[in-house]
Amino acid sequence: MNNGFLKIATAIPRVQVADCSYNTICIKKLIEQASRQNVQIVCFPELSITAYTCADLFQQQLLVEEAEKSLARLVEETKQLNIVSIVGLPVRVGSGLFNCAVVFGSGRIYAVVPKTHLPNYNEFYEKRWFVSAKDAVVDTITLAGQSVPFGIHLLIGSGNFHFSIELCEDLWVTVPPSSLHALMGAQLIFNLSASNEIIAKNDYLISLIAQQSARCIAGYVYAGAGFGESSQDVVFAGKGIVAENGRVLSMADRFSFDEQLLVSEIDVDLLTNERQHNSGFSQDGTAIFSSLPEYRLIECPIPAVDTFALTRTVSPTPFIPSGIELDKRCEEIFSIQIGGLAKRFMHTQSKTAVIGISGGLDSTLALLVTALTFDKLSIPRTNILGITMPGFGTTGRTYNNAIDLMNSLGVTIREIDITAASLQHFNDIGHSEDIHDVTYENTQARERTQILMNIANKEGGLVIGTGDLSELAMGWCTYNGDHMSMYGVNSGVPKTLIRYLVSWVANHKVGGKSADTLRDILDTPVSPELLPTDTNGDIAQKTEDIIGPYELHDFYLYYMVRYGFSPSKIFYLAQHAFAGKYADEVIRKWLKIFIRRFFSQQFKRSCLPDGPKVGSINLSPRGDWRMPSDAVASLWLKDLDEL
Repeated sequence: MNNGFLKIATAIPRVQVADCSYNTICIKKLIEQASRQNVQIVCFPELSITAYTCADLFQQQLLVEEAEKSLARLVEETKQLNIVSIVGLPVRVGSGLFNCAVVFGSGRIYAVVPKTHLPNYNEFYEKRWFVSAKDAVVDTITLAGQSVPFGIHLLIGSGNFHFSIELCEDLWVTVPPSSLHALMGAQLIFNLSASNEIIAKNDYLISLIAQQSARCIAGYVYAGAGFGESSQDVVFAGKGIVAENGRVLSMADRFSFDEQLLVSEIDVDLLTNERQHNSGFSQDGTAIFSSLPEYRLIECPIPAVDTFALTRTVSPTPFIPSGIELDKRCEEIFSIQIGGLAKRFMHTQSKTAVIGISGGLDSTLALLVTALTFDKLSIPRTNILGITMPGFGTTGRTYNNAIDLMNSLGVTIREIDITAASLQHFNDIGHSEDIHDVTYENTQARERTQILMNIANKEGGLVIGTGDLSELAMGWCTYNGDHMSMYGVNSGVPKTLIRYLVSWVANHKVGGKSADTLRDILDTPVSPELLPTDTNGDIAQKTEDIIGPYELHDFYLYYMVRYGFSPSKIFYLAQHAFAGKYADEVIRKWLKIFIRRFFSQQFKRSCLPDGPKVGSINLSPRGDWRMPSDAVASLWLKDLDEL
């Protein structure tokens, strides 16, 4: 494995029906091409040595014998290549003919897997020629002069990695063999197929493959027959599809007249972590497999490669979907936040919300969610008390944006300057206002929280928290200051996603002054505004200058918490995701800071207010993340230092 990745390929050769020699030459050429690209396992379509559409020619002894001879030549002529190959051909076992996948490499045939479910409807007549794997009576056969394991209950691979195989129709049945293979330990499924084209069938197939890879928490590599198959009654388009845990990674060009080699990588680390994390996955196996044949482990060394280049895309914003999915996701997130907050108001029978409005992103999102919640509950927006609390670092830009936003949304505005109260507190504890340290900053944060809490008590309302998931991960909040609220609506939303949510509202939900204000808020640097402004009255304290870019920290957070990846794996992925934007030393610097802060600030997350889970990651101590507050980061830092 290379940083947990396995390089695979689905190969779609041109074929000539019943011309084993021609087909073998084309297959060999693609194996050689795949080997040059450092592919470790390559898979070909169903019956690729003979072509799938031979029909009654499969009953000709000459064709079956020639297919075996062609396989023998292919095994021999590719034995010097550093690759495992999977091809399809008819194999005679006793008096029956089986539609099989054959795994070979380094001159050795490792396994033969027969097809289980034979389609015999519409344009398919496979039972006319083939026998189902269910009717096999042997578990070892002689093929191309080698004694080879034969059957469907095979886990092929070495060490902690194994793959299994199913053929075409096997995927379409109620309980595909791959479901059983995955439960028994196969992280990767190869499907040799010859599915013809009809209207809308391809969309269904893509959905089927994606869903099966998700259900199995596996990689799924699909190779479908292509150009050259008989078009007497149907057409084959040459489908190549690679999916991983519900996500389609890549697809070949359909209806291409040329041979194709679709190369991608499967993240075995990701699959291993997901299976370990998903307790339901491992629990299912015992009952199901108690009555099934025992699986055999087939030793098949997976080739190591000297040069490994990642070809799959690594998104720099893993929390944010692309394309039309983004709008749907934004609407769904708002619905989750609104649903959570509405339940809290209904339960407490409160009619008043209290929110500190700074003119920044987080308080803006919290205010938008609260306004939409009150609309849904038929509570007047005037019952939302927006409190702006200017202090030593408040700029005219953020102050005006806060006022403009509250006015445009029709909430009740209150302004309470915290300067005098903060100065009095400095005097009370003997702290100089000229020393701009953590005491200076946190005094203001706690003064603001005290005001919000006391107003909520006075008005019989709830303080709506504004802090987000990214700040909680970094501990970028004042303990018993903005750390506290009565319901944290943003606690499950990372900073990078908040930008898109606010932008979505500006583009789709509001107009005029509100939209203009939201866009200016989006352009404002992220800052707690706890230090005095610069000589021009602008923000002097920029969060990302201090703790690093949030887009990096959200990336680190996603892969560390969602998949349990090591810092070295996260660093490797970040190099690809942010290539050309951040140098390696910059990525490493901020990753180290993220790790240190993530561990040292757990005590803040151990006593968080309630808030709704929005995505796949949440840091609530009552939900997804239960970490000791005194855990040390030395192991993670060492892993990064050893790179």
